[in-house]
Amino acid sequence: MVFEDRRHAGRELAAELLGLAQERPIVLAVPRGGVPVAVEVARALGAHLDVLTVRKLGAPQNPELAVGALAEDGTTVLNAEMARRVGMTRAHFDRIVKRETRELNRRIVRFRDGWEPLDVRGHTVIVVDDGLATGLSDLAAVRSLRRRGAKRIVVAVPVGSREAVARLGEEADEVVCHTIPPDLLGVGQWYEDFSPVSDEQVLALLAEAGTRVPPPSGTPSRELSLDVGAVRLRGDLAIPRAARGLVIFAHGSGSSRRSARNRAVAATLQQAELATLLFDLLTEQEENDRRLVFDIALLARRLELVTRWAMEEPETRELPIGYFGASTGAAAALWAAATGGEVVRAVVSRGGRADLAGDRLAEVTAPTLLIVGSRDREVLRLNRHAATLLRCPHEVALVDGAGHLFEEPGALEAVARLALEWFDAHLHAGAPPAARAAGG
Repeated sequence: MVFEDRRHAGRELAAELLGLAQERPIVLAVPRGGVPVAVEVARALGAHLDVLTVRKLGAPQNPELAVGALAEDGTTVLNAEMARRVGMTRAHFDRIVKRETRELNRRIVRFRDGWEPLDVRGHTVIVVDDGLATGLSDLAAVRSLRRRGAKRIVVAVPVGSREAVARLGEEADEVVCHTIPPDLLGVGQWYEDFSPVSDEQVLALLAEAGTRVPPPSGTPSRELSLDVGAVRLRGDLAIPRAARGLVIFAHGSGSSRRSARNRAVAATLQQAELATLLFDLLTEQEENDRRLVFDIALLARRLELVTRWAMEEPETRELPIGYFGASTGAAAALWAAATGGEVVRAVVSRGGRADLAGDRLAEVTAPTLLIVGSRDREVLRLNRHAATLLRCPHEVALVDGAGHLFEEPGALEAVARLALEWFDAHLHAGAPPAARAAGG
C-alpha cells in the first residue's frame, strides 16, 4: 500500500506490533523521518519514546548512496563491498566520518536538548524508521543498542527492500516490515506525502509524546539496593542540599523508578527542595507474575520496609515523609499509609488504582490527592468510588483533556504542579519528625 504520510504509516505499522505491548518496550526513533512514524507506534503500545541518532555515510561522489552509517555512541557500519565499488579510499572514509560526526553531534545536542537518554538495559527496544533502503543506518542502531545492553531488539518500518530486511534480520531479534515490494526504487515512492521533517518538527513530536527523561535537576542521586523481605530491590535517592521533606515513589505494575513520567514529577519536587526516593516494589522477574502485580498487601509491606529504612537512615530520618503512587503502587501507598499512622504525612496518586486498597482506605489518616486524567473514564470512576471510602482530608483532581498516560501537552506538568502543591500544603502539618519517629 501507499501511505498518506509518515503518521499514517506509523498507525498501520503499530497494528502489527500490538503483540509487543506486554513486553513494555521502549520505542526509539531514527530521526528525522522515523520520528513521526514512531510517535504513532509508541502511542499505540503505551511505550516510552526517545530518539537514537544515526547518520548515513554516503559515497564520495554520491552522498545519497549509503555505504555505511554512524550511530551516536560511535558505532560504525561499513559495507566494504559497496565502498570498494564506489572507489572509497581510507582518506575518503575518514573525511566523511569527520563531517558526519559534526552533524551527528549537532543533532544529538539539538534533539536531546538536555534530556537524558532512556536506559535500555534489560528492555525490549523497537527501532522505528520511515523505511529501509540499504538498512545500514538501522544496522548501526541495532549494534549500538547491543552495546547499551538492550535485551531484545526489534526493527520496525513501514516499507523496506528485501535485501535490507534480510540484512537486519541477521542481527536484530526481529524485523517487522509492513510492506516489502518486489523492487524498492525509493522509500519516498511509498508515501503520498514524504516531505522533509525539520528539527523543529522532531522536537515538537517528542514533546507531544511526553515520555522522555527530564533534564537533571541539579540534585545528585544514588542508586540503592535494599533487602526487602526475601528479595533485593533497587531505588534511586536524590536529596537536595536544603531538603525539607522526603517523597517515596511507589511503583507497581505499568510503571517503574525509570519511568520518564515519574522522574519528571520527581525533578519538579527536587527543585522545590523535596528529597525523592523512586523505588520499585517488584523485581523485573516478579513483574511478569500478574498475581504479584495485584498483591497489594505484599507491595504495601515492602513499601513499609522501605519507609522504615528511610526513618532510620541518617540522611533522611529527620525528614517528614510523603508517598507518590502510580498504578498498583498507588493502592500500596494508601495501604501502607493506613498501617503507618502518623508516619506518612501526605499521599498523592497519579492515575493509580486507589480502589485496590479496599477496606484499608477508611483507615488512612494522611491527606490524600487522587490525580486522574479527565479522559481516563474507568480509572476516574474507580478513584471517585475510592474517595467515598476515605475518611481523611482528600480531593480528586482532574487534569483536563488527559488520558491514562498523561501524554498530552502540559498534562504531566499539571500532575507535577498538583503534587507539589499538595505536599507543600500537608507534608509539614502535624507532629514534628522526632515525634513521628517515636510514635511509628
